[in-house]
Amino acid sequence: MRFTALLHHIYRPETLRQAYLGLKPDAAPGVDGQTWRRYGEALEGNLQDLSERLKRGAYRAKPVRRAYITKTDGRQRPLGVPTLEHKIVQRATVAVLNAIYETDFLGFSYGFRPRRSQHHALDALYTGLLTRKVNWVLDADIRGYFDAIDRGWLVKFVEHRIADRRVVRLIQKWLNAGVLEDETRTWSETGTPQGGSASPLLANVYLHYVFDLWVQRWRRTQARGDMIVVRFADDIILGFQHRADAERFRNELAERFRQFGLELHPDKTRLLEFGPYAAENRRRSGEGKPETFDFLGFTHICGKKRNGRYTVLRQTMRKRLQAKLAEVKAELQRRMHDPVPEVGAWLRSVVMGHIRYYGVPMNSREFMGTP
Repeated sequence: MRFTALLHHIYRPETLRQAYLGLKPDAAPGVDGQTWRRYGEALEGNLQDLSERLKRGAYRAKPVRRAYITKTDGRQRPLGVPTLEHKIVQRATVAVLNAIYETDFLGFSYGFRPRRSQHHALDALYTGLLTRKVNWVLDADIRGYFDAIDRGWLVKFVEHRIADRRVVRLIQKWLNAGVLEDETRTWSETGTPQGGSASPLLANVYLHYVFDLWVQRWRRTQARGDMIVVRFADDIILGFQHRADAERFRNELAERFRQFGLELHPDKTRLLEFGPYAAENRRRSGEGKPETFDFLGFTHICGKKRNGRYTVLRQTMRKRLQAKLAEVKAELQRRMHDPVPEVGAWLRSVVMGHIRYYGVPMNSREFMGTP
């Protein structure tokens, strides 16, 4: 089924108002300098004007402002900061499109979806590794995924479900808005600017057609043994019973990605022996302990319970822990002259947030930062 009339759901003032209220009040402004609070001083009039522009096709997407955030490895990751109205319209559009795509997206896709989180993906992977016959793990890394998305294919994928040309043109306006950095506006032929509400949804749509549907069919028709799949946005972990399945899949996946402008990172994509027999097999061959892999902030390790039975240990990635400790130390130094109760309240919120995310079974030493 293709939906032919959707825009009127997006430009309704009620939908736009909910989108505005869902934004972060203290978020950085875009190229126009408009802030959440200033826009809210005449909210109803501003939303009515925005609604009318959307209705008659007069809405124009301004370029996103380029900003950078530091990754845990020290590299700078580019981020796009849209204007406030850009954010409002994107959020309203995503609310409408989610109702459609949530009926399409598959169960092993967890990233940026309503009522799904990193912990759901981690639990699914943990359960799959322990209950299915997994002896090999493929840690698949897509090189520069958000910047590599082919916009032509993306629009075709959207049109597979969305027949309202006004909505498709709205999406194309965002994709073609360009980036403003150091007073210079640039355009790119590929990719989706990160930072807006629509980018994660569009990225999921792209991988739904390029990867999810294809891997679902591959598992059903090509795999000769057990196989598990967990995807969180562009972070993908697959488990296989047989090494031959894993190697054949990796080769066919690389070819599949090439057809749609994507590439498996040659250094970060790894196939490793993992599972209840990995330790014994590697000991016999003199290869040492089983290799580990990282997923959503946790290092996954072949381990044993106290009774000697196989289990999967999940420990905080060492880089993440060290980066967090360095961040907290720097902030404490900056706050050293602040009142102790204020510093204590801030520190408690940081520690509790860290524990809520990393507090999984058998990770107490790591998430508490114990050496």
